[in-house]
Amino acid sequence: MVLAAFVFATMGVCVKIASAYFNSAELVFYRGLIGMAFLATLARAQGVGLKTAYPGMHAWRSTIGVASMGGWFYAIAHLPLATAMTLNYMSSIWIAAFLVGGALIAWRPGSGAGPLQQGPLVLTVMAGFVGVVMVLRPSLDPNEMFGGLIGLLSGLGSAFAYMQVMALGRIGEPEARTVFYFALGSAVVGGVATLLVGASPWQWAHAAWLLPIGVLAALGQLFMTRAYSGAKTQGAMLTVASLQYSGIVFAAIYSLVLFGDRITSMGWFGMALIMASGIAATVLRARAAPNAPAEEH
Repeated sequence: MVLAAFVFATMGVCVKIASAYFNSAELVFYRGLIGMAFLATLARAQGVGLKTAYPGMHAWRSTIGVASMGGWFYAIAHLPLATAMTLNYMSSIWIAAFLVGGALIAWRPGSGAGPLQQGPLVLTVMAGFVGVVMVLRPSLDPNEMFGGLIGLLSGLGSAFAYMQVMALGRIGEPEARTVFYFALGSAVVGGVATLLVGASPWQWAHAAWLLPIGVLAALGQLFMTRAYSGAKTQGAMLTVASLQYSGIVFAAIYSLVLFGDRITSMGWFGMALIMASGIAATVLRARAAPNAPAEEH
């Protein structure tokens, strides 16, 4: 997951640069098209067939994943890179919140751990949201509120997509096949959207940024899929979700070094709070249900 976070942050740099020449629909389309070619080649080299017995699950994963990615690309184009990455990585906090909510809903008197025992985990999730607010407040201009809302929704969509990735992993779908169908969905949806909104003028110097977007996206998805597919318990899932926060640090470094974005001391403290709350949530949830299987979605 740490490697996936680094790859996605690097892809975010390419998206940020390419967004000056292509709209979000085009970026989603080319990301999917290049990813399909890359993953088809990888699947053949691994001897993995692309035919699946679970087209419905792949279609749902692709639908929510493409919507989330489109929102993320839009946020990257209109917000500082670190801000857009932070909003997308809200997915980790959403997953923790879903687990807390599920545990509270499933609780019955006399069944074991009660609501009060979920209190510390609830507080850590709340602390994560406070950290996000601290990160956003120093850098989010009022004129960028719409981009911020889209970025926030992209994080929520990512949470659902990641849960579907785990479900596909538990039924034995290979990572290359899962990511291939996501790339296919990106190409189809991005292509249709491009026809509706129009294509940008083509220049090879600008188009050169599209190749690393597609390749890095495919690699990041493979690493992320492997990480979440291996999360067999709720505790393991929260561990993976917590490690995903490292992407915020990578994006912040890129923002400072490459784009000259300014991050205040409050912003840095917010990032630290987000990571600390993720680690605390991992420990607390693992103690509460060390062997509980992750929910199917």
